[in-house]
Amino acid sequence: MPKDGARIRPRTEGSVATSCKELIALAFTVTIATTLPLSAQTQAAQIPANAQPKSFGDGWECIRGFRQDEDACLAIIVSENGYATNRSNGKGWACLHGFREVDDMSCREVVVPDGGYLDPSGKSWSCLRGYMKVDDNCLEIVLPPNAYLADNSFGSVWLCDRGFEADGETCTAIAVPKNAFLNGASYGQPWTCERGYFESDGACEAVIVPENAYFDDASYGPGWKCNRGFSASDDGCIKIDLPDNAHLDRSGNRWECHRNFQRSQGRCVLND
Repeated sequence: MPKDGARIRPRTEGSVATSCKELIALAFTVTIATTLPLSAQTQAAQIPANAQPKSFGDGWECIRGFRQDEDACLAIIVSENGYATNRSNGKGWACLHGFREVDDMSCREVVVPDGGYLDPSGKSWSCLRGYMKVDDNCLEIVLPPNAYLADNSFGSVWLCDRGFEADGETCTAIAVPKNAFLNGASYGQPWTCERGYFESDGACEAVIVPENAYFDDASYGPGWKCNRGFSASDDGCIKIDLPDNAHLDRSGNRWECHRNFQRSQGRCVLND
């Protein structure tokens, strides 16, 4: 019996039920602690310092201000005259406009020479029109007389005016012969003979059109063609004498036999 007359209170039905619920809750807590937390603890152990699980998918990513270097997150140290890119990959920083990166460590100011301008990229410079790049300088282009600045990205920086041609570092006048005109060609002969004339030894000679012919401005040939019904012979045009059973061909300067006839010794004979 209990000492000092103490009485033992019997357990009621309600207290027994409460104890059962507590035991069940404790067992559930132990089960969770031995399963899910273990997986979470394993995943947490794989995430390096200054990193966090990705917002979607598996894996981890460095927090802002740090960049990934293999299995670690290193603090991003922004170079002077640089800015943070807020990217976890790469260096995590870039140079300001007007500066360029040197050895992946620092930002050096882009020094623009006189006669130049800073490129839109902010990392390099180019020369203004009328200047040309020589090493780290922009030198002014000195034009010879009768020349103008060229817009070529390669080749000569200047071209000669119309009527002049380059001769070393100068522009000399083009000697155009009589009865010729400048053709504006960028290469080859700079002048062309006028209609009715042909080039011969640097001069333009008149085309002499024979009787029964007409002027022809083709780039080849004598400069004339015979009329229809005539054929060229030496320096003139002779009338075509059509044999029996023949007609002029498409050119009008030759003849051919009718159908069912064939040419033989200057005549048209019936096919056998």
